[in-house]
Amino acid sequence: MHISEGVLKPEILIYGVVATTIMISYSLKKLKNEEIPLVAVISALFFLATFIHIPIGPVSIQLILNGIIGALLGIRASISIFIALLLQGLLFGYGGISTLGINTFNLAIPALLGYVILSLHINNKLVMKIQYFLVGFVPVFMSSIFLSITLTFNGESFLNAAKISFLAYIPIMLIEGITTMFIIIFLKKVYPQILNNLK
Repeated sequence: MHISEGVLKPEILIYGVVATTIMISYSLKKLKNEEIPLVAVISALFFLATFIHIPIGPVSIQLILNGIIGALLGIRASISIFIALLLQGLLFGYGGISTLGINTFNLAIPALLGYVILSLHINNKLVMKIQYFLVGFVPVFMSSIFLSITLTFNGESFLNAAKISFLAYIPIMLIEGITTMFIIIFLKKVYPQILNNLK
């Protein structure tokens, strides 16, 4: 879900930088020393998950896992996502430095929905599995909407790209939902402490 360099209008880039700077600053204020290793590990997970990508016009599709990242880190997810996107931009040219702000914003804000959904207290086992599925599905769905809106604001010539990018991510939403469901079930068995929101 990387928007490449030289695609977006300067005003969109500025908005992305300002919004992401505020978000990262707040996240860093909330970050505790003992949480730094978890943020680092999840940054590496995100880096690897989004490493394999398929370019489609000005964007690319790949696994994102922003739902599980948000579920595990809450507001600190923005730090993890920012670090991974920065390294991808610097090391491999994925996305870019000028688009780092808007790319982070489009992924990190929806990631918080993963935290919110996982925080819901549900006792029924079947409904719980649906809940875990939605932890992965909903953030990717919202990130796809954010990406489409970003491209739409960039001008009429990007309307088709906005539609294509959203449609291209529909199978990814389903894959992410299923993957996240199994990740959470696995973590609940082997490392339940990390899932403090689950009762």
